[in-house]
Amino acid sequence: MSTFRTRYRTATVDGLEVFYREAGDPDQPTLVLLHGFPSSSHMFRNLIEALADEYHLIAPDHVGFGRSARPAAVTDFEYSFDRLTEITEHLLDQLGIDRFCLYIHDYGAAIGLRIAGRRPDRVTALITQSGNAYVDGFTPFWDVLFAYATDQAASEPLVRELLTLDLTRWQYTHGVPTDRLDRIAPETWLLDQAGMDRPGNKEIQLELFWDHQFNLDIYPSVQEYFRTHRPPTLIVWGKNDEILGAAGAEAYLRDLPAAEIHLLDAGHFALETHGDEIGELIRSFLRRVV
Repeated sequence: MSTFRTRYRTATVDGLEVFYREAGDPDQPTLVLLHGFPSSSHMFRNLIEALADEYHLIAPDHVGFGRSARPAAVTDFEYSFDRLTEITEHLLDQLGIDRFCLYIHDYGAAIGLRIAGRRPDRVTALITQSGNAYVDGFTPFWDVLFAYATDQAASEPLVRELLTLDLTRWQYTHGVPTDRLDRIAPETWLLDQAGMDRPGNKEIQLELFWDHQFNLDIYPSVQEYFRTHRPPTLIVWGKNDEILGAAGAEAYLRDLPAAEIHLLDAGHFALETHGDEIGELIRSFLRRVV
């Protein structure tokens, strides 16, 4: 089988099954792709195929998402970003991946930036697509989530609305120019919603919603990592993103003034509508820095 084709694999990590997609030659530079909410490695399917001729790509499903294990919240697993980071690190260790470029999106930023801060020697470069590292990026979308962090009982009904099909579809379609809406495959939001509608999965998402407050606590150390280690960084961000706004992209330049930034006419899931452009930007960037 050609190494350019995606392989669908599962590893046992800390006693849990972790699904991941892999393509490309392992002897080439590795790009680790970390997805966000409410998606899975499926969001990278086209990018993986586009870059596999030149790079080795690994895209795991976080525990609780996609085809990875989803142990019950609270009783069987601690759903926190610290714990998801540990699982990801252990997967990479198990696969023998010591050096890699990180592509971070949404929740993937909370995981990937923890990895980079702990082991900066492992990270060759950063690519961020709506992957926040500054409070500047938070839009009014987050108001109910931050309220949930302080009063779960009062805010839970509103937070649960974020787990409905209408909101999942909106995450894909908001901010997208009319002439690009037909590029979004309907199975994207349907697949994400099917994952959330599995028994017990909404409780998993609520645990992570609550834990998100602690991601803000790591921002000062992440920004210090940027200033100290100056990782080569590519910022490709939907300028119309109403979840993590363009101000979050521009904030990176405070600590990484040499970062390459592209604000695309897209929303939160820019890969769906601007995948070809992002793929070429990544190829050009990595050829120069890795």
